[in-house]
Amino acid sequence: MGLTNISATITNLDDRRKQASGEFLVDTGAGYTVIPYSMVKKLNLKPTKKQIFSLADGTTVTRNMGYALIKVDFTNQKAGVQEAPSAVVLGQPNDSALLGVITLENMGLIVDPFKRELRPMKLMLA
Repeated sequence: MGLTNISATITNLDDRRKQASGEFLVDTGAGYTVIPYSMVKKLNLKPTKKQIFSLADGTTVTRNMGYALIKVDFTNQKAGVQEAPSAVVLGQPNDSALLGVITLENMGLIVDPFKRELRPMKLMLA
């Protein structure tokens, strides 16, 4: 389910001086956050592995994965400013910028499907 577009700042974990901001579609149907190709190049994000993904139409694609720090301001949605490191897909040209559910969980957020907004999740240790 596509939710909304939000602005996020991506930071290279190996060089915190390298940052880039852009619009991302919050997509609970996407497991991983996809960093657009232009940001991958600007931030000099390095791949740590390759992964095969299935797309909604059934086709498969292979993408490099890496890690980045993701910061999002959700103050208008009661979740405040959130920041977390996350495994990310290093996008190729024409890949869409997506904020996936794994990143949301890293930030301790869930999607309220009725209000179509993000809110803090109830966290459990067990």
